[in-house]
Amino acid sequence: MGERIPRHVLDGYKVVDFTQIVAGPTCTLMLAEMGADVIKIEMAPNGDPSRGGPFVANGRSGYFIQHNRGKRGLCVDLKTPEGLGIAKDLIRLADVVVENFAPGVFQRLGLGYEVVKELNPATVQCSISAFGQTGLLANAPGFDYLGASYAGVVSMCGEMGGAPFVPMIALGDVSTGAHAMGAICAALLGRARTGRGQHLDISLLDTYFHYHECGVETYSLSKGRVSPTRSGRFSWYANPAGIYKARDRFMFIIAPLQHHFAALCAAMGQPELKDDPRFRTNEDRMKNLEELVSTIETWMQSQSDDQTLAALQEFRVPHAPILSLAEAINHPHLRQRGTVRTVHDPILGDFDVPGFALRFSDYPGMLELEAPTLGQHNQQVLEERLSYSAERVADLTQRGILRSGRV
Repeated sequence: MGERIPRHVLDGYKVVDFTQIVAGPTCTLMLAEMGADVIKIEMAPNGDPSRGGPFVANGRSGYFIQHNRGKRGLCVDLKTPEGLGIAKDLIRLADVVVENFAPGVFQRLGLGYEVVKELNPATVQCSISAFGQTGLLANAPGFDYLGASYAGVVSMCGEMGGAPFVPMIALGDVSTGAHAMGAICAALLGRARTGRGQHLDISLLDTYFHYHECGVETYSLSKGRVSPTRSGRFSWYANPAGIYKARDRFMFIIAPLQHHFAALCAAMGQPELKDDPRFRTNEDRMKNLEELVSTIETWMQSQSDDQTLAALQEFRVPHAPILSLAEAINHPHLRQRGTVRTVHDPILGDFDVPGFALRFSDYPGMLELEAPTLGQHNQQVLEERLSYSAERVADLTQRGILRSGRV
């Protein structure tokens, strides 16, 4: 017989997933997208709270589906000896365990890393939290925007002198999930050399903080003389770099490098501006920000948006129209690459979700994955993975230790 061809790069790896909402499920979704066998254990009786997230139709949550495709669903009462025993039996066979409870909760359930390590020393356990497993904030309640606030990220968003704001997307949660995925893969590479698993502590706050590409080192090296903060539509340290108002819509232009600024001047039909003493260097342009903004926007508003975009494209000025969500969903580039992906759900039918962001030359296609209904795979997982009899599964179900639901 020929060698079995793996369906993706992580095919054959076994993951036990105790996560909920976004950050943890993003991590395990990415593992599932790469072919790992992910068993999602949900707490009885109601499972992952995201099953009530928008948009809900026919009792089924699109929010839950987006973050939990490709996982086999098990709904267990972990506060019973039998339910805890099921979790431990699955961990004994697992390559990876992922949880995103508040620090201490997993331990109180009887499943802390010392227990996991005793059950299977080769298992990689990843604990995802808002502020980390240690530190002064470790036990504080945490969500995405709170991490962004502590990280100084929110302070960088908004109009200068005005109130700060945050983008209405799960930037921190999704990024933390992706960081966790990367750490897990690195730990599995380490295990291949040592044979040992380890415990990973991945926090949303840590993830958010290193998004400061310039501010931290600037504040530190300047001894606080330069204290970066929100600067509205335009960069606090590079110009031109920001959001400009064209005739009908806003556009982002980033052209602070000298060759890009020269190209912008040419696109505007004013090539001499690149040598104007007010705009010759980035420092000059920062000092004369308002004058340059006025010059650029006057040009943009003197013609149609299509003409502006065509000129910027012709001279290869880095730019983008600021698309609405609806425009982005329907953009042909995003569609062609699978950045926007149409998935199928047996209850909700076809609808769009963000696609898988990683690309592999050996696995050019995306796996077709469905999200489980509550406890959908109780019997399958316990019979296949743990060799439970059908009678034993039926007894656990009758006693409420295993739960299931239509959606």
